Amino acid sequence: MSVTVYQTFVIKQEKFKEGIENLREIKKFRMENYHHKVDILTPISGKDHTYALLSTYEGLAEMELQNKKMFEDEEYLELIGPFFLENIVENSMYTQIFRSLRDQPKEKEKK
Repeated sequence: MSVTVYQTFVIKQEKFKEGIENLREIKKFRMENYHHKVDILTPISGKDHTYALLSTYEGLAEMELQNKKMFEDEEYLELIGPFFLENIVENSMYTQIFRSLRDQPKEKEKK
């Protein structure tokens, strides 16, 4: 069962260019170095500077393992530190974790 992490945040208007560049670097680094998929979602409607990271893992245990590895990686911490401290609006981050719903098992055919 896959696990999806949906994390929204507001990029500061005056730091927009730097924030987007940093966000792309974070995505690239995570996709190349860790075992999960990451997408950057941009707003089509709603608040203009609210962006999201959508991360998909094979399961909850895999999510925990990859997060542990990421937050022990000094190079990754150097990427996310400036992003969180300089480029996003304080207290704007919101994280949700979803698990995919299993398909309903098919009933056995009666003979």
